[in-house]
Amino acid sequence: MALSEFAARRRRVSAAFGSLKIDGLIACSAPNVRYLTGFTGSNGMALVWRGGAVLFTDPRYGIQAASEVDCAVRVVRGPLQSALTKAAARRGLRRMGFEEGRLTLKAYREIEASLGLGVTLEPAEALLQTLRTVKSAGEIELVRRSVQLNSDAFTRAMAKVRPGMSEAEVAAEIDYQMRLLGAEGPAFDTIVAAGPRSAMPHAQPSSNSIRRNQLLLIDMGASREGYASDMTRMTFLGRPGPPVRRMYKAVLEAQLAAIDAVRPSAKAGDVDRAARRVLRAHGLEKMFVHSTGHGLGLEIHEGPRLAKGVATPIEAGMTITVEPGVYLEGVGGIRIEDTVVVTSSGCEVLTPTSKELLVL
Repeated sequence: MALSEFAARRRRVSAAFGSLKIDGLIACSAPNVRYLTGFTGSNGMALVWRGGAVLFTDPRYGIQAASEVDCAVRVVRGPLQSALTKAAARRGLRRMGFEEGRLTLKAYREIEASLGLGVTLEPAEALLQTLRTVKSAGEIELVRRSVQLNSDAFTRAMAKVRPGMSEAEVAAEIDYQMRLLGAEGPAFDTIVAAGPRSAMPHAQPSSNSIRRNQLLLIDMGASREGYASDMTRMTFLGRPGPPVRRMYKAVLEAQLAAIDAVRPSAKAGDVDRAARRVLRAHGLEKMFVHSTGHGLGLEIHEGPRLAKGVATPIEAGMTITVEPGVYLEGVGGIRIEDTVVVTSSGCEVLTPTSKELLVL
């Protein structure tokens, strides 16, 4: 009988226990619990060992867990970590891997205190991060579906944008359209920034009205079936002048060069270097103040990070963003972003929305 995708993931995780010198793994963050078990609730912990796994949750999620999870489920009244550590002790697990970057100090101390004598906690988050970086065919399809929904929501929302609307109103319209199309919600707080505020890469939508002859930056992503998408597009209300068009052309050239650099033989830093080389030729590199992209999947930010000097190899099956931008204080910013999947020979751009400057 073929293993489920979740069971296959747990098998890959446990196969790496030897190299980490652990005999069990505790997953407590929602994305990693979901990755290992399929559980989508907000309160769950998973214990994985060679040949087995169990999900711990509370009575609110008993029915849900039974329908989602393909391993044993324990519904617990009380602290989940107490039940988990008792189960680990019954199985004689002595060196427990844990997500060192996910636990609060308080939670770490509670788990540590409930472990028996001679049982240690060992950092193992990198194992899960590495496995999640390369997506299965099923995961890639879910990202593709999320990307399509996100682009459809953009098209619908832009048809309603008018001068005088506030940035916050446009963001609300985008989020509303995502929901109508079947998203669980935005994958991150939608960014809408007009005029000089578009020079802030992560500007929060404000009550400022959108006026004519302004750049409008929209960075949006949907969460659909648990998987994220991410896209940035630029619009202009009115007629953009030569300076805006020149800057837009330079950013687009940089983005296309970076996409062309995405291939399994490359390193993450190579993609960033390709974008910066183009912007340097246009005298704009100093205005590019963030990395060129990042992985995405169950979370909006996953590995690899496409940044200067990052030596992480690009591998087929990675889903990443490519998003160079330039930002000029007092004037505005331009960023162009697609979600792409790495293939055996290069990459496929999943984002279907045109990259032409949208003039409204």
